[in-house]
Amino acid sequence: MRKIISFMHISLDGFVSGLNGEMDWIKVDEEIFDHVGKRISEGDTALYGRVTYQMMENYWPTAGDKPTATRHDIEHSKWYSKVHKVVLSKTLKDAGQAGLNNTKIISDNLSDNIHEIKQQAGKDILLFGSPTATHALIQLNLIDGYWLFINPVILGQGIPLFTGIKDKIKLKLLTTHQFTCGVTELNYIVDRQ
Repeated sequence: MRKIISFMHISLDGFVSGLNGEMDWIKVDEEIFDHVGKRISEGDTALYGRVTYQMMENYWPTAGDKPTATRHDIEHSKWYSKVHKVVLSKTLKDAGQAGLNNTKIISDNLSDNIHEIKQQAGKDILLFGSPTATHALIQLNLIDGYWLFINPVILGQGIPLFTGIKDKIKLKLLTTHQFTCGVTELNYIVDRQ
């Protein structure tokens, strides 16, 4: 069965953004781009909430074509165009009507629809950002791993990664990586035993 892995930048105190969605505190550089690029290039499915998906759609389809495009922009733009996308949204209804390419919209029966996708052949499903979608999937116990990038900042307030959790979630640490910019990667799998 395929696994859903949540990919998220978080502050040291567990926030994924400021109160108004601010993410200007997130540190990214070529070292992080290269590290992340290796992992996601092996993936075939990206999962987003509507807001994150619309941000991605507004940038990545043409990012690699711009004269100022970086190597990362070119590589990620190519990956984004070919990867299958799944979007959790109550307002985007039909992929055909919305003109969305290579995209499945899930607007209801979240648990059943996600279980169906997890049963299909393929690689891990990477859930990018999308705190609202992440919260919904956590509450349904559908996330199988957390790929966290801890940024060296304490926000004090904002949108937390973990909220509304009813039962303890046990994790097993798979890998860690320290980047020169001060960000630390923690790669966990949910321990379902």
